[in-house]
Amino acid sequence: MAASPTNPYSEAGVDTAAGDLAVELMKSSVRATHGPEVLGGVGGFAGLFDASALRDFRRPLLATSTDGVGTKVAIAQAIDKHDTIGQDLVGMVVDDIVVVGAKPLFMTDYIACGKVFPQRIADIVRGIAEACSATGTALVGGETAEHPGLLGPRDYDVAGAATGVVEADTILGADRVQDGDVVLAVESSGLHSNGYSLVRHIVTNAGIGYGDNAADFGTTWGEALLEPTRLYTLPLLRLIEQLGASTGVGGVHALSHVTGGGIAANLARVLPQGSWAEVDRSTWTPSPVFRVLSDIAGSTLESAEGTWNLGIGFLAVIASEKKDAAIAALAAEGMPAWQVGTVGFGPRPAGEFEQGAKGVDGGAVRLVGAYADGAK
Repeated sequence: MAASPTNPYSEAGVDTAAGDLAVELMKSSVRATHGPEVLGGVGGFAGLFDASALRDFRRPLLATSTDGVGTKVAIAQAIDKHDTIGQDLVGMVVDDIVVVGAKPLFMTDYIACGKVFPQRIADIVRGIAEACSATGTALVGGETAEHPGLLGPRDYDVAGAATGVVEADTILGADRVQDGDVVLAVESSGLHSNGYSLVRHIVTNAGIGYGDNAADFGTTWGEALLEPTRLYTLPLLRLIEQLGASTGVGGVHALSHVTGGGIAANLARVLPQGSWAEVDRSTWTPSPVFRVLSDIAGSTLESAEGTWNLGIGFLAVIASEKKDAAIAALAAEGMPAWQVGTVGFGPRPAGEFEQGAKGVDGGAVRLVGAYADGAK
């Protein structure tokens, strides 16, 4: 009897059968994000999205964003829990599109791994798909790539890209910001997906294992640190509409997603040159996870302001007369919001401000005061 033929690709460490099984396991989750605009189903070389609705726009502008989850994936791998990383990815990608006032249309994902474990890949993609559904985004395609020899067998990384659309005359940004506008903070769900290299450094140096009990949180350390990123997409889009975006001016003038770089730098990116704002720390109490990590490290919360969001996931620059309506609307969405400052265009106070970031020469921002010890 002739010997069975060998598969050279399998001998090199790539398991195409495992990849096919992973696709089968994720199909139903991905399909759940598809409306009538998505054509072709799952598994094609390219995802197809019917853009006929854009003909109803006066001047549609496409908005796009791409990002990953960073080293937070190392914690998911350490405790073998992969069902929340997908929400982190959607939060980091789709909510960047909302900053300009765009409605997300579709997203694609990319997972690179050392070895395909079908159920683990399906867990990741299910998390992506569920978050896409929660943000009104179609997951139209993706790729899982096995990289033996480059990544360890249990290592992986995730990335994604999304596209949205906004009317040209309703786009949000620095050019809409006015003297006296109010800066509102919208509460984060915790660390989100930034600053995890610092988190891991603190935990490792303290000799803490991710499976160890974290008495401050009532869970293990790994579970506490995997708290998923809050999704702001639909509540913020509804807020924009409620405060009058259809007029072309509206009450929401600018939005900032507080990700890498922290509060001051990200707010400065969406303020115009010549403007300034002071963010008052006394208006909120940072989430416990930030205080616990800072205490373990023997550092201050202020020292992490350029790394962590410290309890603020989004900042909204709002017309002053719309402040109360905005806070009430966000509260109705289950998103606590509060005023942290006001935008000024005149001479700014003496002292150091952060001015612009990420190549944007924007406004000037600094944090002032001391963090509150109690509830907002």
